Amino acid sequence: MQQFSATAFSIAALLSLAACKGHQKKVIVYAGSDIQVDNTKTNITVGEGGPLHQQDLDFSGGDPVTLNAQTPSGKVSLEVAEDGLYIANLKNDTIVGSFQRVGAASGSNRITQDQLKPMVDSLEKLVRGENVSAANKNYFILPNHIAKVSQTTAAKVFGPYTTIPSSFDAGSVPEIYKFYSVKEVHEMINKFNGIISPAKPAK
Repeated sequence: MQQFSATAFSIAALLSLAACKGHQKKVIVYAGSDIQVDNTKTNITVGEGGPLHQQDLDFSGGDPVTLNAQTPSGKVSLEVAEDGLYIANLKNDTIVGSFQRVGAASGSNRITQDQLKPMVDSLEKLVRGENVSAANKNYFILPNHIAKVSQTTAAKVFGPYTTIPSSFDAGSVPEIYKFYSVKEVHEMINKFNGIISPAKPAK
């Protein structure tokens, strides 16, 4: 009976370890300055403003994770409750983004004005936070907030001020997301509007 109990305990311990190993959480932290992280990866310090910085944090285990961040604007706590991929915005600018549908090339790289107009309309709604939901796979992340982006930590995220390389193999990852700062999107909207309705020369 003792041998059976020991064997059963060993099997239970192995199953427990296997279950813990299956839990994965990944947090991509964006900030406007250097990101300092301690050994636990849960205590974060962000300095004063500067260029965009990124820090990837990986966690295993089924328990929720709390990130405690000290930023120039004060202290903030961010909850990572479930498995999956998260974006933590410690910038002083809102971050917006969405799932990228990648398919076969259409054979033409030209975009007409009629095609451009709904794209601009979609961008304008995104920076206003309209029609944003996990179901739509688009995101509006305020400063000092966090959002779950995907169920899989293997998804690829291209952050603000980063372009998706034309050589990138979309088939190498299960999902692709692209994020922008709101400032970037406003610049894009102004550029596209200039193409749709070019300024008339002064008389």
